[in-house]
Amino acid sequence: MKHKIAPSILSADFGHLAKDIQMVNESMADWLHVDVMDGNFVPNISFGPDIVKVMHSHSAKPLDVHLMIEKPERYIEIFREAGATNISVHYEACTHLHRVLKQIRETGAGAGVALNPHTSVSLIEDVIEELDLVIIMSVNPGFGGQKFIHRTLEKVRQLKNMIITHNTDTLIEVDGGVGLQNAEVLLQAGADVLVAGNSVFKSDNPLMTIYHLKNLGIHTLYA
Repeated sequence: MKHKIAPSILSADFGHLAKDIQMVNESMADWLHVDVMDGNFVPNISFGPDIVKVMHSHSAKPLDVHLMIEKPERYIEIFREAGATNISVHYEACTHLHRVLKQIRETGAGAGVALNPHTSVSLIEDVIEELDLVIIMSVNPGFGGQKFIHRTLEKVRQLKNMIITHNTDTLIEVDGGVGLQNAEVLLQAGADVLVAGNSVFKSDNPLMTIYHLKNLGIHTLYA
């Protein structure tokens, strides 16, 4: 399967969101990644469901909604109604993760879980068959423009081996500090979806950056 590119709208120009979304529409990107922050689980605050609904009205790409919030189960249906195609919650924010994943799937959305840099992939093995995607955070969540944490590569390899062992179709998504400088090695490790923020929206030519990210020549290796 060809890997997916998901530009992160968190790095866009908030004064011209419709324009930046239109750029993504015209690009080879697969998804539009939307980071929802509540100021509690992470120190920043970003988008609520009303803004996500507006994004959905402008976007020709599926919305990949990443809930960096406490008690996400309170908002699953709201974000699905706002237009989310995928909804990912944080392992660290869910007391009853299995229940929340079933809740997401019952809305018809793809169900994902995100893991902070300090969280072991082994902790989600008991729910791997309930997951459509796993977001491996390669920076600490809450702010754009951070440096990539290189330990992420080993976590991607471990997760890929887990997915193969359980024979699931779960996608591995990597979020944070991703760009042309490390995209190929992430894909070689087993990543399926690359979230690209600053590397796209701060680029001199965002369309060309997405093109190059999408068309990397990969011979995938699972170490």
